[in-house]
Amino acid sequence: MSSSESIYSRLGGELSLREFVEQLYGYMARSAEVEHVRKMHPQDLSHARERLFMFLSGLLGGPPLYMEALGHPRLRRRHMHFQIGNKERDQWLQCAQYAADQLDISAQTREDLMCELRAMANHLRNREVSSISTSPGNAGSCNDSRNCASNVELSL
Repeated sequence: MSSSESIYSRLGGELSLREFVEQLYGYMARSAEVEHVRKMHPQDLSHARERLFMFLSGLLGGPPLYMEALGHPRLRRRHMHFQIGNKERDQWLQCAQYAADQLDISAQTREDLMCELRAMANHLRNREVSSISTSPGNAGSCNDSRNCASNVELSL
């Protein structure tokens, strides 16, 4: 597999990305550990599932489904009505890490995926925070010196 191959392709394309999204929201729905971030979502998660799938497809190098259907995602603007700080970011990333761990993918692909998602989640924080969480696998930087998703808005 070429290192220039998109994360979307390395994940396995549409079916694997949909499985990732299903696992993420399934974990969110049943895990008391992420109750705070779950309460930020509507009771019916079907709309959120579809939007996240569409967005991640473009972000990870697949078809730009979100852009085609809804235009530029403007992530920060769309999430501004939520108070997103370290706690919210970390709980969402916990769901994403769980979902990534369920996929039959290489460790490098899993880390590349989480690197992109950490950058996106950090970008969405809109609340003053006194310190940055360094929980393993959550908010830290990528394992290497790459600047993953340094500009989420432009990567779509």
